[in-house]
Amino acid sequence: MNQEPYLSLQLRTFSADTPISWQPVVDQAIAADRAGVGKVVVSDHVAFGEELGMYGDPKIGGISGGTQPTGPDGHWLEPLTFLSLIAGVTTNVRLGTNILLAALRRPAVLAKTLATLDVLSGGRVDLGVGVGWQKEEYEACGLDFEGRGRILDHTLEVCQTLWQNTIADYESPELSFSSIHAMPKPVQSNGVPIWVSGTVNGRSMKRLATFGSGWIPWGPDANDIQTGIRSMRETVLQFGRDPKDIQVMGVLPIIRGENGIDFNETMAAVPELVESGITDFRAYLPVPEGIEEATDYLSSAVELFNETLS
Repeated sequence: MNQEPYLSLQLRTFSADTPISWQPVVDQAIAADRAGVGKVVVSDHVAFGEELGMYGDPKIGGISGGTQPTGPDGHWLEPLTFLSLIAGVTTNVRLGTNILLAALRRPAVLAKTLATLDVLSGGRVDLGVGVGWQKEEYEACGLDFEGRGRILDHTLEVCQTLWQNTIADYESPELSFSSIHAMPKPVQSNGVPIWVSGTVNGRSMKRLATFGSGWIPWGPDANDIQTGIRSMRETVLQFGRDPKDIQVMGVLPIIRGENGIDFNETMAAVPELVESGITDFRAYLPVPEGIEEATDYLSSAVELFNETLS
């Protein structure tokens, strides 16, 4: 997996109301591929309860003061299904989730789905995972919300077991199997890279140290990313993991001028953030509609980004 810094683009695969068409989002992914964007990523929700205010509660995995971008009847595309479509219309851009609620999926089926997507895309998949914040979503899937961290760890362990072994054996209180064959394997060696989302706390850092190729900071650790990275590195080292092996996602701070985004000022912060350890610069950009227009817009952003690193 490439550890050179790159620009990534968050795609808006959700809508507060029924969209006329999802094609503009597909066009953005095509444009990102043509423009040399490193990765496109999509978000996940399987279902919603009536009350969404808990998203603003960091005690259960929300973000202080945060609000959901849609109401309970918002439309959210299933991420891996959408990325399968994008895999077929792109060539180079990596395909990621930010994040997938992996614990809501049965582990062996998820392993198969991700392996298939990795094969069909030529080894371009990154799996970003987190535990989520909504109890009702777990209840809708017949799962214990309080045990979501344990379920996620179990899910990731099963996925990696099936990806890395021709004949797989696994035993846990939740699931046991022996002499299981599951093909195809992902194209990428050791399986699909896993990016773990979370704050710097013992549970999420142990998860990162055990399974993670990359870290997606959350909450205060995302807001003060440089301090967060230092804390993350110190903590995973305590779990026996070399932090130099772990990539880091950071949101690209957008600077606006009188005529919209000032890309020169925005990109000026990149070298310092690279020095702090960020490799994946996540951009939330108002990409224009139309493949040609979007390609030109994103090409300019990528060119300026690369110039700051040269």
